[in-house]
Amino acid sequence: MKLLVFIARLIVGVTFVFSGFVKLVDPIGSQYKFEEYFGADVLNLEFLIPYALPFSILLILAEIMLGVMLLLGYLPKLTVWSLLLIMLVFLFLTWYSAYYNKVTDCGCFGDAVKLSAWGTFYKNVFLIVVVLILVFGFKYIKPLFSGNIVKWGTFILFFTFLYITYYVLVHLPIIDFRPYAVGKNLPEGMEYIGEIEPPIHDFYLESVEGEELTNIVLTNDKVLLVLASNLDKSDLEGFNKLKPITDNAIAKGYTVYALTSSMVEDFQKIKVNYKLNFDMLFADETMLKTIVRANPGIVILNKGTVTGKWNWTDADKVQIE
Repeated sequence: MKLLVFIARLIVGVTFVFSGFVKLVDPIGSQYKFEEYFGADVLNLEFLIPYALPFSILLILAEIMLGVMLLLGYLPKLTVWSLLLIMLVFLFLTWYSAYYNKVTDCGCFGDAVKLSAWGTFYKNVFLIVVVLILVFGFKYIKPLFSGNIVKWGTFILFFTFLYITYYVLVHLPIIDFRPYAVGKNLPEGMEYIGEIEPPIHDFYLESVEGEELTNIVLTNDKVLLVLASNLDKSDLEGFNKLKPITDNAIAKGYTVYALTSSMVEDFQKIKVNYKLNFDMLFADETMLKTIVRANPGIVILNKGTVTGKWNWTDADKVQIE
């Protein structure tokens, strides 16, 4: 039983720490996933959508801390029962998503690892069984270190994770698992290999006149894009900070566009108010949210390769060469 509990402790602890960490570096991605679950066509809890970000942060911190506490052996009884409770919630959500085909990707491992809906459900069934071993054998879970080291180590890690969450919300994810990460080539990510859907399958840009400009943008060696997925939710101060950047880019021969899913009239108001000297292109809101976790944010492309990404809060760090 001791060996069984030890193995179960490692499996669950490492899984929860990994799952929590890949979401910790990108909590906004989890926010979008909560918004999807709360939507009218899934759980029909739309009144919770404004609280999606706090929910995501709480879940991420709970997940990674439970993994840490299990591995360190801190408060084992509380830890294993909390793990069982959270796994039962996960099990129901993933079964509901798979059975009714509501959410095809639960986001359990962020953008780092993609699982099918049923694959995620069976993964949770396996973890429930392993957690039950811990529940019945929690007395065999001993602290990894003696004295107060485990307790203070737990608290230090908690505040470290809290700081990481704050940092990535103000800036951008410290690790980017998406196909739009710096160094990625978008045309390559759009290529089909056999019948497998490519990681980038919805990158489409259209002018206000209805002309497709996707290829033009992806083949130009000097492109700066200001991404604002939804102008109604944009931080308007960002456009004021980005204007010197876009002016400098245009002066150096860059093609500059704003990408948004909002109406032309909404962009024209911002263009006039902030004296912006570039036009907009229509793009899918989900795609824009995937490309950069900022509203607005900046992306620089060189023949389709992402050479730089910044949150508007880091406008002073943008380098135009």
